[in-house]
Amino acid sequence: MSINPEQLRYSKEHEWVSAPADGVATVGITSHAADALGDVVFVQLPEVGATVTAGETCGELESTKSVSDLYSPVSGEVTETNQDVVDDPSLVNSAPFEGGWLFRVRVTDEAADLLSAAEYDVFIEG
Repeated sequence: MSINPEQLRYSKEHEWVSAPADGVATVGITSHAADALGDVVFVQLPEVGATVTAGETCGELESTKSVSDLYSPVSGEVTETNQDVVDDPSLVNSAPFEGGWLFRVRVTDEAADLLSAAEYDVFIEG
């Protein structure tokens, strides 16, 4: 049974993206990624107004174990970042699909290789 919400799409870099609402999608990391990272203690998110490119780095997540790059699963302009996560990075661990979202982006293009929840489950079990 998947813990990954069915309505989201997933990247092989372990980010999730919502379906765009009015052209804007929400991006975060999966619970699998959050578990692998350990306790997240710092997030560096792209600036509002910045352009992100699908499959390219756009920030960092620092945990007690390591620093990991954040990849954007879509291309577009960042419209909002989650200040709650900046103030309390542990939200990435405790609520990766709810309060722990990272940024919102006005989508111009998405990666061709985004996975469904079922495909992502198979990928991480790989």
